[in-house]
Amino acid sequence: MTAMPWTIYGAALDLGASLTARHADGVIQTLAVQQWLDDADPVDERLISRARGPVLDVGCGPGRHVHALVRRGVAVLGLDASPAAVRIASERGAEAVQGDVFDHGLELGVWETVLLLDGNVGIGGDPEVLLEKVGEFLTPTGRVLVETDPPGGGLHSAKVRLERGDDVSHWFPWARVASDELEGVARAASFRVAHRWEDTGRWFAELEWA
Repeated sequence: MTAMPWTIYGAALDLGASLTARHADGVIQTLAVQQWLDDADPVDERLISRARGPVLDVGCGPGRHVHALVRRGVAVLGLDASPAAVRIASERGAEAVQGDVFDHGLELGVWETVLLLDGNVGIGGDPEVLLEKVGEFLTPTGRVLVETDPPGGGLHSAKVRLERGDDVSHWFPWARVASDELEGVARAASFRVAHRWEDTGRWFAELEWA
């Protein structure tokens, strides 16, 4: 029997267990559950030093970035579809709410920074549509901090399911964006890539309004 993705995801978070994402195009990823449960590492800290509050972390998971920003005294809110992720984030002292970036009830036009990290630029399977939606959150001076795949990997959209042992989720849309593909996606959503960089094998970009 299949389950909702956040059910499989939440169980993996609660157990600190391994989790796999199987893409319909044949790609299989081992997801970094333990990294998400740990505190922010030096790469995370260098990244969030660029964030101006108030910050909205879309797909915040168990809240390591939100918690790190709270420690810095930055106003921040996490948003995640998983009840378990929101609960764990809250237990860590982070403020997080359950919701979907496309159906959330949050105030629009008030956020100076939106985070799309740990692959969350893939939410919904269409990064252009996602960035257009994210733009509704931002102030006129706002920016988006995005984590991408390394250059050369292309732009892919495919159905994905989560697997943990014999437990599998329903298929859901997801995308993967390589660093060198982000400029075109950003432009289509009225953003520009202001900065793009690599830090210890991870790739990031800062988007501003075009």
